[in-house]
Amino acid sequence: MSKSLARVEAALQQAGITVEIALMGDTRTAADAAAAVGCAVDQIAKSIIFRGESDGHVVLFLTAGGNRVDPGKASALAGQPLGKADAALIRAETGFAIGGVAPVGHLRPVRAFLDPTLMGFDRVWAAAGTPRHVFAIAPVELQRLCDAQVADFTG
Repeated sequence: MSKSLARVEAALQQAGITVEIALMGDTRTAADAAAAVGCAVDQIAKSIIFRGESDGHVVLFLTAGGNRVDPGKASALAGQPLGKADAALIRAETGFAIGGVAPVGHLRPVRAFLDPTLMGFDRVWAAAGTPRHVFAIAPVELQRLCDAQVADFTG
C-alpha cells in the first residue's frame, strides 16, 4: 500500500469515518472516474489546487466533476490572487502527487472550499491519495473533515 493511500485511510479512521476505498483502472477525467465507480459525473469531488500568490501556500477547491473553477471567483474567496500550483508545491504541502490529491490527510493544514453542487448528493467520490484510488463519503462529512467553506466558485 502506498504511503499516500495509508495516510488517507488513517485520516479517515482518526475522524471516525469508515469508508471503502475502491481501486479504479486508468482514469484521466471525472467522467472516466464516474464511469468506473458507477455514479454521476458531478458526484466526483475533484481536488483542484491553486497557489496563493500572496502567501505562497496551496488552496484547495473541491469541485463537482462537471464543473470548472472560475479563477476570479476563487481568488475573491481566497482573499488573494491565485495562480498555478506546481507539482513540487502540491507534493510539499499536501503530500500527494497531481492526479491523486485527496481532500484529507494533507501534510499541513490546507484552506479548502467546497462546491455547493456536491451537497446535492447523498455521497460523493474523492481521490484517496493516488490516481487509481477513490472513496465514497457523504458531502456533509467531507465538508466537516476538510473544514471547507461551501461557496460558489465555479463558472
